[in-house]
Amino acid sequence: MDSVTLGLICGLVFGLFSGGIMIPMNYDSRRKKLEAILSAFVDRFMIGLIIPSATFGLDPLISGLIVGIGLSIPSAIITRAYAPIMIVGAVGGLVIGFVTKSVVG
Repeated sequence: MDSVTLGLICGLVFGLFSGGIMIPMNYDSRRKKLEAILSAFVDRFMIGLIIPSATFGLDPLISGLIVGIGLSIPSAIITRAYAPIMIVGAVGGLVIGFVTKSVVG
């Protein structure tokens, strides 16, 4: 499987997972809830899309961790929910890095 196809699949799965875990949360309005879920989906979709293609000449696990944490920082700063966003980004990056290493080589 090529890295673009793998990235699309990983991005879709990670985005749906991240959006899904936000559904039970309470928000001031339905609009804010929808915006938060869509934002989480797009943020995590991009992480999943980028990791299989951006190895930086490093092991995909390390590249996944770097990209996962690096692209999670802006959302963590804006929401001030540092731990959950950074942890999900780091773990997701490692998992996608592992999948990339297993599938792409």
